Amino acid sequence: MTVASPIPTSTTPAYDRSSVEAVVQLYFDGLHEGDVAKLGAAFHPTADLRWQENGEFQMIGYQDWLDRVAKRPSAKSQGHARHDFIVTVDRSDESTAFVKVHCALPPRFFTDYLVLLKLTDGWRIVSKAYRYETR
Repeated sequence: MTVASPIPTSTTPAYDRSSVEAVVQLYFDGLHEGDVAKLGAAFHPTADLRWQENGEFQMIGYQDWLDRVAKRPSAKSQGHARHDFIVTVDRSDESTAFVKVHCALPPRFFTDYLVLLKLTDGWRIVSKAYRYETR
């Protein structure tokens, strides 16, 4: 009688989600706290952000976005509770990830789609597309 082993025997490496999730957590912390240093550590300097506003496509470079973050009050400083969590992590290999998250800067609640690449200095967000609703 042959019994199937409960341990997978595939030679495909298991990908460590924690390294991707650590960058996303840094992103969440930076957003909530308005901390551009934390956001700078999470994003690649050439990253961009894309969204639609009133039906019009919008795009901003990472540095311009950081300037905006630095000038606005943070959710933390306004006493807002955190509303951030990872919805899905999709990794196609050991160096590419697509992460869907929810986060908030009340009264705006966001769904972000983050593209991360594992570069020589570690995982970095290289692009962000998002949508939001006002509540």
